[in-house]
Amino acid sequence: MPANQLGKLIVITGPSGVGKGTLVNFLLQRHPQLKLSISATTRQPRPGEVEGVNYFFLNKKDFETAILNQELLEWAEYAGNYYGTPKAGVIEEIKQGNYIILEIELAGARSVADLFPEALRIFILPPSIEELEQRIRNRGTNTEESIANRLEIAQKEIAARDEFDLQIVNDDLEQAIALLEAAIFPSS
Repeated sequence: MPANQLGKLIVITGPSGVGKGTLVNFLLQRHPQLKLSISATTRQPRPGEVEGVNYFFLNKKDFETAILNQELLEWAEYAGNYYGTPKAGVIEEIKQGNYIILEIELAGARSVADLFPEALRIFILPPSIEELEQRIRNRGTNTEESIANRLEIAQKEIAARDEFDLQIVNDDLEQAIALLEAAIFPSS
């Protein structure tokens, strides 16, 4: 891609536990020209997550300061925690001609659509609500209350799937990745 050509913003969203992270990780391994925008969050790190690699882990006060200073491309409160995308890095990467993936929640995806209507917006769906519940339980990191809350939120998110350019059911990993690749790199 020519250096003077603008990059592409790819927004990937879907319910918690649907496998967004797994799909994005495979895309990044197979396509080094893709870059992942690192989100900020106030939630506690999960085992193995690294500051500045998986997320920027902020306390609530610092996150709220970033909101007030308009340093975030989008932000949302989800399941009692803040999540958001630092703005400056994403805009600079796009200007440099890079393809940037935002793996974000529904509210954030809606905010990005307002600022970047040309972004490719992809919604990842579970094969079923029952399968989604099993995936969330298999993480082993959520309380019963948290699982119930995430499933309730998931129902509302799934109802918004038609707002997106593409919907992919994450039932078969290789098929889901192939569909993502075809959408991101349509001329390949």
